[in-house]
Amino acid sequence: MSVKSSVPAYPGAEKQRLVETRSIDYIPLRERHGHPFSQFTLWFGGNLQITAIVTGALAVVLGGDVVWSLIGLLVGQISGAGIMSLHAIQGPRLGLPQMITSRMQFGVFGAVIPLVLVCMMYVGFSASGTVLAGQALAKLIPVSTAAGMIMFSALIVVIAVLGYRVIHQLGKLASVIGILAFAYLFITLFSTQDLSAVWQNQHFTPANFLLAVSLSSSWQIAFCPYVSDYSRYLPADVSAKKLFSSVFFGTVLGTQASMTLGVIVAAIAGKAFAGNEVGYIVGLGSTTTMAMVIYFAICFGKITFTTLNAYGSFMSLTILVSGFRQQTALSRRGRILFVVLMVTLSCVIALLSEPAFLKSFTHFLLFLLAFFVPWSAISLTDFYLITKGRVDIPALSQPDGRYGRWNLAGMAVYFLGIMVQLPFIDNPLHHGSLTWIFAGNDVSWVIGWVVTAMLWLVASRWDRRGKPEQIICPSE
Repeated sequence: MSVKSSVPAYPGAEKQRLVETRSIDYIPLRERHGHPFSQFTLWFGGNLQITAIVTGALAVVLGGDVVWSLIGLLVGQISGAGIMSLHAIQGPRLGLPQMITSRMQFGVFGAVIPLVLVCMMYVGFSASGTVLAGQALAKLIPVSTAAGMIMFSALIVVIAVLGYRVIHQLGKLASVIGILAFAYLFITLFSTQDLSAVWQNQHFTPANFLLAVSLSSSWQIAFCPYVSDYSRYLPADVSAKKLFSSVFFGTVLGTQASMTLGVIVAAIAGKAFAGNEVGYIVGLGSTTTMAMVIYFAICFGKITFTTLNAYGSFMSLTILVSGFRQQTALSRRGRILFVVLMVTLSCVIALLSEPAFLKSFTHFLLFLLAFFVPWSAISLTDFYLITKGRVDIPALSQPDGRYGRWNLAGMAVYFLGIMVQLPFIDNPLHHGSLTWIFAGNDVSWVIGWVVTAMLWLVASRWDRRGKPEQIICPSE
């Protein structure tokens, strides 16, 4: 049974447990809590970490200069974070994790298509983080790199099982540790290195500039499938402006700081950086003690970021399985099993792929855009322009309900959104036939987002499933 409601008033949260008991089910109003600022610390602290440093460094490693790489990265941060922050608002408005809302556009069973791709993304990001954290942990303890990866993965399992509140607390602590560590690294760089030659070396090329834009925008867009997982416990009437600003500035400032450090370090180090990312960063420590502190900061930064991916992968796998089993929640045993499964898979990939990490991760990160841009365009267009947040939440778990089993229109638009990008993708995994139009530059993600959004606006006119007049929430 369900009751109709507009976005209801917040009656006050009940006392919260440390261990999360919810999974993909609707978060009742009595359990809502928190403040938008927690979103700032989560995304700020989560992005002050080594993988973001390495990703920013790629702009220089692959041929760019410092000044235009930094400008390009900032442009990409702003555009990608804007899209990501709009997704964050969906969390408290619906009280649901991000990907379960895809059942509105794809059908209860049809949502499996983007979910499978999302799970692949989480595993890939978790694996890349495990490689770098394993390297740092191996120096900190010390143990072998493989042992460091396994120990790190075990810690991620524990935190992901504990869930939402612990993850947000980690975000706050990561912000403090990250600020201190990055302040030290920047001060060290500017006080010990002559950076005048680095700043003067300016050679703008459209290809390298757009590469930097794509690196940072893809980094931000890759968060979209799980950003509202971490905002869904906020009060339903939380200010959209405050929430948007908290997520936007948190992720932009944190990521840009990390990528700026990566750009400068890569420009100074040259070939000495690639393949020895952790070692080079730690080498900036002036003493053995400071080196150990930096190793610790790297490990801690990766804990927050990799936990986000592990938690997101568990949520997505739960949504995927529950759609066919018509479940609305998951048992504690099931939660542990799914988390262990996804983290173990990431760890195995990390153990097998370490030597080729940098090259493989670059290709993987950029190619992700082709699959998540059309999903994001459909989701945001539907939520803000078509349904305007009016969702029948109980029907999301009913294959024979309002949203049906398969929505062919949603799946068709999604695949068209992918196909329209393919001719414009310039990636070692796929080289499009029309990239010459833009002088070999990859602008596929821009084309894909705009075209998909327009297609979904047109397709929605023939949607006969019926839209609720207001949001329909489960009975509390």
